[in-house]
Amino acid sequence: MKEAEMGIPHLFRCPISLDLLTDPVTLSTGQTYDRSSIEKWLNLGNQTCPVTMQKLQDSSLVPNHTLRHLIDQWLQTGHQTNNNHNRIIDPDPSIVALKHNLESHVSTLEIKIQTLETIQVLSDELPSRKSCLIQLGFFPLLLELLFGEAQGEFSQENLEFLEKALVCALKLIPHCNLRPLNILKEESKLEHFLVLFNQGTITVKKSLCQIVEAISSSLETEELCAVFGKNQTLLKGMVFLLDQNNLGTSEFGIKAVSALCSLESNRGNLVREGVAERLITYIMTVERHERNVAPTAMTVVELLLGLESGKKAVIDHPNGVNALVKMVFRVSDHEGSESAVNALMILCSDSVQVREGVVCAGVLTQLLLLLQSQSSGRIKTKARRLLKLLRSMSHEDSTHYV
Repeated sequence: MKEAEMGIPHLFRCPISLDLLTDPVTLSTGQTYDRSSIEKWLNLGNQTCPVTMQKLQDSSLVPNHTLRHLIDQWLQTGHQTNNNHNRIIDPDPSIVALKHNLESHVSTLEIKIQTLETIQVLSDELPSRKSCLIQLGFFPLLLELLFGEAQGEFSQENLEFLEKALVCALKLIPHCNLRPLNILKEESKLEHFLVLFNQGTITVKKSLCQIVEAISSSLETEELCAVFGKNQTLLKGMVFLLDQNNLGTSEFGIKAVSALCSLESNRGNLVREGVAERLITYIMTVERHERNVAPTAMTVVELLLGLESGKKAVIDHPNGVNALVKMVFRVSDHEGSESAVNALMILCSDSVQVREGVVCAGVLTQLLLLLQSQSSGRIKTKARRLLKLLRSMSHEDSTHYV
């Protein structure tokens, strides 16, 4: 991107025209546009916010005096602009045509699938092509196509369309404002998401897990993350994925669960749906030489142990303690070791029964191997603390019996 094209701050550009805002006005959705651009949009009969695609209950335009003042200050500091350099990129007519294909009710499903294949290729090409896709609003359009209306019967062609649309959306997500995902807070769109999650192909389920990860990673979609964390149907679907390691879905399910755990209020619901037990089972059954996400699973278990219900779920599981001990030292790497040691510290501090269990499970040998390994100094410090805790409590227990 040319230096001149980089000059205008992102917040000072109209999302529609991509020009410097001259008369910024704000919609009821909180999005700000240049007055002339948003008035043209509304005069065309559109009843949605161009960025978020939310329906406008109130189409009034409120002048954004604060932003206008900031732009004036910015211009007064010596920044100059003109109509030739305001625009980041001129829309490629061929890309505009692709958008028309997806929006058109006349286009057949076959044409739309071919269009998505082209978009996928463009997303992998020059950054300018990807920028053009984003600026023309392909991301909110893809979300609307995916979740805007019920898919009806899942024919092979329908499923192919959904899979390709999700791939395209995921390619754009790292470079997009994620606010358009908030359409999933609408009851009907969330319902369509859940239908896809429960009835879609394995590929669709994996892609939707990645969507959940993206939602959980942004402050712009924090409220939606909380909505997902309260949805029993979605959580049950994720638990089902954790059980399907032979189908290759466990990795995606665990990453999605880990993402939801970033919001503390979601953790209790995850425990109630049996996530802790599934993660323990995964850690115990996955082979060490396989590519796996056991360290991520261990990190989630550690977080769930912050709840009394999480502690109970792990302690009551027949292999709960064994799973934690197993993760203390791994020959191939030390990922997950710190979380395992932290988890054992939490449980051993509360329960004599757990202390006895971890010793019987071989934790002392695991800790000594960890101390002799190339792991970080921080992990070794925590391992020494756990050893000290076990030894001191062992001494107290023997004194008690004497």
